[in-house]
Amino acid sequence: MRRFGVNTDYISRGGERIGIYFLETGTSQRASKVIYDRSNSSLSEADKNDFDWENIFDGCKWFHWTGITPALGSNIQIILKEALKVAKAKNVTVSCDLNFRKKLWSTKEAQSVMKPLMEYVDICIANEEDAEKSLGEELGGTNIEKATIDEDAYFDLLHKLQDKYNFSTVAITLRESFSASRNGWSALMLDDRDCSNSYRSKKYDIQIVDRVGGGDSFASGLIFGLLNYDNTKTALEFAVAASCLKQTIPGDFNHVSVDEVEKLMGGDESGRVER
Repeated sequence: MRRFGVNTDYISRGGERIGIYFLETGTSQRASKVIYDRSNSSLSEADKNDFDWENIFDGCKWFHWTGITPALGSNIQIILKEALKVAKAKNVTVSCDLNFRKKLWSTKEAQSVMKPLMEYVDICIANEEDAEKSLGEELGGTNIEKATIDEDAYFDLLHKLQDKYNFSTVAITLRESFSASRNGWSALMLDDRDCSNSYRSKKYDIQIVDRVGGGDSFASGLIFGLLNYDNTKTALEFAVAASCLKQTIPGDFNHVSVDEVEKLMGGDESGRVER
């Protein structure tokens, strides 16, 4: 992490091992499959005294968390809630990617935990399954297996989430799965600024190399965009373009530059060799 300029000062070290997962990569009509191995991992055994949130959030601007974290156990849920309380008290912007994972917890458990935590969230990131499984908000008129999207239904979902939880910003990713190897990729966003009437990004037709990490690269791209661009539509376009490029790269990490993302945003989709 230090190699990429990420500060590691506040990482708490403990436990016996880091959680892992195994991925069977799909292609064409064969879906990818994930097996989690997170039992007794360091994070699942963390204690609330391992984190000094008052110190961690001193001078901090932004705190991001995902729905995977509280799915790891009741102790993590306690730690997360304490972090969120301190973050809000210090006026730290809080974003959440709902990230429902059915192999980690049930819909009932997810909703019982996630719904109360939404009061601390400013910016919510999701897809249609996350919204339904984590928050109980269903989407009509769309069949992701058949790659059909009712844009109006998604806009309705954006407004429903914002009205119910008072989010300043809601972003929903749209993945049209033609096969495991080819996806349509775009996003919608609603906020109180440039996307106040809802906005849909440009759509990319991606020949998938590795889609794992696509959602995380969207979330990180959106955070970067909102921090660095004045127009929130531009921020969304950056997030979608960054995530598009990630899905052409093997592994979890998005090894692209800001310049490469901005070139794609500007319409350079040629893929020509740069010599």
